[in-house]
Amino acid sequence: MQIDLEAEKKEILNRYKNLIKACKRRLEKGDKEIIRKAFEVSVEAHKEMRRKSGEPYIYHPIAVAQICAEEIGLGTTAIVCALLHDTVEDTDMTLDDIKGMFGEKVSQIIDGLTKISGVFDHTSSIQAENFRKMLLTLSEDVRVILIKLADRLHNMRTLDHMKRDKQMKIAGETLYLYAPLAHRLGLNAIKSELEDLGLKYTNEDWYSQVVQKLEETEPVRKKFIKNFIDPLNDILKEQGFKFKIFGRPKSIYSIYNKIKNKGVPFEEIYDLFAIRIVIDTPAEREKADCWKIYSIITDFYHPNPDRLRDWISTPKSNGYESLHTTVMGPEGKWVEVQIRTVRMDELAEMGYAAHWKYKDAAAEKESNLENWLRRIREMLDNPDPNALEFIDDFKLNLFADEIFVFTPKGEMRNLPTTATALDFAFEIHTKVGEQCIGAKVNHKLVPLSYQLKSGDQVEILTSSKQAPKDDWINYVVTARAKSKIKSALKENRRKVSESGKEILEKKFYKCKLDYTIQNVNEFVTFLKLPSSGELFYRAALGNVDVKEIKEFVDFKLHPEKYKPKKKENKIEELVTNVRGSSDMLVIGDDMQKLDYGLSPCCSPIPGDDVFGFVTVNEGIKIHRVNCPNAVKLLSNYAYRVVKAKWNNDHLISFLAGIKIKGTDEMGLVNNETKVISSQLNINMRSISFDTEDGIFDGTIMVFVHDAKHLNHLIDNLMKVKGVTSVTRIDNN
Repeated sequence: MQIDLEAEKKEILNRYKNLIKACKRRLEKGDKEIIRKAFEVSVEAHKEMRRKSGEPYIYHPIAVAQICAEEIGLGTTAIVCALLHDTVEDTDMTLDDIKGMFGEKVSQIIDGLTKISGVFDHTSSIQAENFRKMLLTLSEDVRVILIKLADRLHNMRTLDHMKRDKQMKIAGETLYLYAPLAHRLGLNAIKSELEDLGLKYTNEDWYSQVVQKLEETEPVRKKFIKNFIDPLNDILKEQGFKFKIFGRPKSIYSIYNKIKNKGVPFEEIYDLFAIRIVIDTPAEREKADCWKIYSIITDFYHPNPDRLRDWISTPKSNGYESLHTTVMGPEGKWVEVQIRTVRMDELAEMGYAAHWKYKDAAAEKESNLENWLRRIREMLDNPDPNALEFIDDFKLNLFADEIFVFTPKGEMRNLPTTATALDFAFEIHTKVGEQCIGAKVNHKLVPLSYQLKSGDQVEILTSSKQAPKDDWINYVVTARAKSKIKSALKENRRKVSESGKEILEKKFYKCKLDYTIQNVNEFVTFLKLPSSGELFYRAALGNVDVKEIKEFVDFKLHPEKYKPKKKENKIEELVTNVRGSSDMLVIGDDMQKLDYGLSPCCSPIPGDDVFGFVTVNEGIKIHRVNCPNAVKLLSNYAYRVVKAKWNNDHLISFLAGIKIKGTDEMGLVNNETKVISSQLNINMRSISFDTEDGIFDGTIMVFVHDAKHLNHLIDNLMKVKGVTSVTRIDNN
């Protein structure tokens, strides 16, 4: 293919001009020059590089900088870092070069954005390690994460040109880590787009279905929104409000989640969109004016009292402020209405970055985000050596819904929804948590594991004799509490281990073995323990037997009796066997003498889009791409994932489950079984139906050849009178 270099140069300059236009409002003296310098350095560094699409690589840093400026609202330093973010990783340029040209701060941010290089322990995840490194830099500068999110967003927008397995891995990481992070930093628009694109590449069928349905229903939706808005427009103008009112469709991902989690068809989801009213009002009148508009709307449309959400009085911990109500609109349909000010709307869309603009006006709200960043710093002070565990703990605190609880003095604290009394104790202070013996919730005595609810007033009871126990880990959900408990337990083990040294020395003497560092280390290896600390700990608890020491003495005298068997690295061996030259596992191919099985968590059948996952003890497990566990596996253990496809030559029966719902019609069960057995000649393993108040709920386990066969059955069952929904069961 012929490349027009002149046309590309023009396009690069054009994109640069658009970037300058996007950040014009925030540019101060000298800013334009430094952005120009970063642009020229980046162009030069990437001049020979192209993306998978064939485009010049420089398009990517410019696009990331554009997202930072336009969609997140970041300033000059971040724009410079975005333009340079891949230079250290992908070119000959070093951090010292960056520091010399652009200063310490830019160099520090670029360091946080540069992936870790080198060899990693195969029990960990490179992605998890990279993520932890970013968070370490986050403790210094939050812009690292914001630029990283912009980078990930552009990569997701241009994922079409990647191979399928790469698409799945990147989309899996996005749904697992980056979308929750965008949510936590208040970047709602970016969070929604990352989720939608993540769904597009991990579950294309569902994504296409929802998009198609949204397109089909758009004219009806527009008409409904107009009928709903028109009378409100008139009243609000009469009252003298400066405002914008419009309908906003819900994200594809949130609609998909509702369909999956609530088991309702698309047609029955009432909140496909929300009406948003954004008012332009002075800071001192914000709260009063929002409630005024609420009053006007509820005078006109009947509200659902259970669906009022006041995030103006108590903002979410990511800074989100808004008043949400659900009202009965025209045609007997429920409609969500969001009421907020211009300031609140900007904070909701641009999140953390927008807080700098409103620093004085929203000092209290910003402290919520600062508190969250403080918690991350605390986690990083005591990071778990296992990066994956660290990420899981971190994630707990990203997406969790929140509750608001109060101290005895009336001070409000926000915690994740499933937080316990023990979580609250650690939230108050580490010492309070470590010495906690119970709590009083609303003046009633409760155990440490008691799950708190919004509005609870909590008093923590302590004792100086109390110390953290091993089972406390099971009582807490916040990363802060987990980290502090692990730290305390580790310290306690260390103290216990100290007393174990003396005990071990006496036992060695009894077995006529010299107590030397060499003998202790050799004994650790003999018992296959991780460290001498573990040996001393066991000795202190009385778990090191004289018999074991005697065996060790015998081993030193007669080592040939104890020759270890060769240990095989099963995971690496399996991955190598599968990958070989074709890089593909063919399911049902007898020529591949490999141990694989179908995963019970998603029960794949031929025709499903699948991948193989190499387990430690059970060979390769085949998972559906849209398996509930797929996102986590693809994100954290990508090196253990192998591509897989079905062998079409084999006609084998696979067990699949279907769920049927509908109204209780006479002879319905008989009609269903007729379709399955007589019309389609499908064998059933089991069938069960429950009926309550005229509604039936049934589960049928059937043997089918492939996904096409199963979908054909579902289509036929939907035609039976009285049936309202037929869905495949994701796990058996």
